[in-house]
Amino acid sequence: MKPIEENRWAMLVISLPGRSATPRMRVWRALKALGTAVLRDGVYLLPDGESTRPALEAQAREVVGAGGTAHVLRVDGVDPEQTRRFRALFDRDGDYSRVTEAARRLRSLRDRRKLSASVRTLKRLRREYQAIRATDYFAGSAADQAAQMLTDAEASLNAQLFPGEPRMQTGRIERLAIKDYRHRTWATRARPWVDRLASAWLIKRFIDPPARILWLKDIKRCPGSALGFDFDGATFSHVGARVTFETLLASFGLEDDPALQRLGRLVHCLDVGGAPVPEAQGLAAILAGARARLTNDNRLLAEASRLFDHLYRSYQEE
Repeated sequence: MKPIEENRWAMLVISLPGRSATPRMRVWRALKALGTAVLRDGVYLLPDGESTRPALEAQAREVVGAGGTAHVLRVDGVDPEQTRRFRALFDRDGDYSRVTEAARRLRSLRDRRKLSASVRTLKRLRREYQAIRATDYFAGSAADQAAQMLTDAEASLNAQLFPGEPRMQTGRIERLAIKDYRHRTWATRARPWVDRLASAWLIKRFIDPPARILWLKDIKRCPGSALGFDFDGATFSHVGARVTFETLLASFGLEDDPALQRLGRLVHCLDVGGAPVPEAQGLAAILAGARARLTNDNRLLAEASRLFDHLYRSYQEE
């Protein structure tokens, strides 16, 4: 969100002819989407800032174009009590509380029959949270609490939907020398999806080209000499907010490559969600088709590696 001016407000005062029902509704919807406070009929308030004042000015032009009158005024909050009352008009804590409580119920869910519906509910709650956050000009602890509860709920649902997926680890990622990790055997769970496929591609492309990849049906049978990745207890897995691919980038000093960074954002989006990436859905569809067609994991990796090679080259050129 663009920065706002402390104790400074932008006020829109409008008047539309009674016959202007359609423009009135259009302006009202736009002002509601901005999260404006209504001081009285035709008087709307927002904190003054780089984005809020131009937004009100745009609605003022809309009103004038419909035959009405409009003025955008700057108001300085010289009275602390007035400032307190104005800020209270933008209090979103109640909205966040509803999201937090709904997410808490999802986090506590243990009925596997309701998991699919709960995933849909979680997506809806995330949309609601983003909508609230977009008009929360004075975000505080309630926003942080709601965001954390959504993350906890997602982790709980994922643990039930994908019991083999690694849990997030905490701690510092140690910088390693690539030369010490050559000609090794690397192991991960069989029937790989995007993070394991991308990580295996990264290993063979940038870290250990002659690497041998083992596909484990049971991670408890991982050989002691193998370097495990993307499962609980593996040498390389999720750390903090990083998925395994990003952990490998950080571990081997590959984060300085912008193309690999961008691939990391794509893998992160497909594996655990987060910031949307335009090409994510297309890559997911292609990988899903390859995974359904190819039952041999080495052949699946070879197919996926070609896709990652093409993406990497495309990102380099951009």
